[in-house]
Amino acid sequence: MEINKFQFFLLFIIFLIIGMDSILDEFQFHRPLIACTLIGYILNDIKTGFTIGGTLEMISLGWMNVGAAVAPDVALASIISTILVILGGQKIGSGIALAIPIAATGQVLTIIIRTFTIFIQHLADNAAKKNNLKIISILHIIALIMQGMRIAIPSIFFIFSIKSPIINNILNSIPESITTGLNISGGIIVVIGYAMVINMMSAKYLMPFFYAGFVIAAFTNFNLVALGIIGIVIAIIYIQLNPKYYKHICEYNNKNNKKEIDNELD
Repeated sequence: MEINKFQFFLLFIIFLIIGMDSILDEFQFHRPLIACTLIGYILNDIKTGFTIGGTLEMISLGWMNVGAAVAPDVALASIISTILVILGGQKIGSGIALAIPIAATGQVLTIIIRTFTIFIQHLADNAAKKNNLKIISILHIIALIMQGMRIAIPSIFFIFSIKSPIINNILNSIPESITTGLNISGGIIVVIGYAMVINMMSAKYLMPFFYAGFVIAAFTNFNLVALGIIGIVIAIIYIQLNPKYYKHICEYNNKNNKKEIDNELD
């Protein structure tokens, strides 16, 4: 697949935004479901992008930056995996399986960039001593752009490299047993992701709905949209029938009634 200049420009902007948001954790553009879908949309294959993003999202639910702790770089993994499948012609399972080592590589790049930004922090401290807010704002923007370029530069380089004869020969020379193993491991990783989600939920009273969902999906022809709507309806009904919900409503009504009685006595 060939990309035109406009697609290349859009990809570069998206890469910058994803890179900056991966350190901000603000608008969630760096999450696989959003990042992969956007890239797939630009490359005219939104279905593949959405499929990769949804799978990687389940794998990376527990990946997050906590304080100074740097998580595996899900942003770079999402971009490279999507490009590898759509532009490189690889199977989705292979792209998903390679996401883990790519995320580890991105984690190293994040640490390197953070090390460089220490110098910028010292400059910001000196500017703060002089009450120069303009310089501090500029330094903030420079540091943020560095995080964006951390994702954009490797991604753009990978786009150019994936069409080179050397990369094509490497990808095509991979034995079928290895690609099959990558596809199998990709499926195993997805299952582990689901298991991690269930373990984090750790709510026994929700397990009947979990199993009911699998039964409905297996013995009916409902698509994901229909299953999602059914899940929302069941959730609303469950909340309305839950005693905790009624307890909250009763407490709220009792408070309001007490206020009305007090007002009447006044």
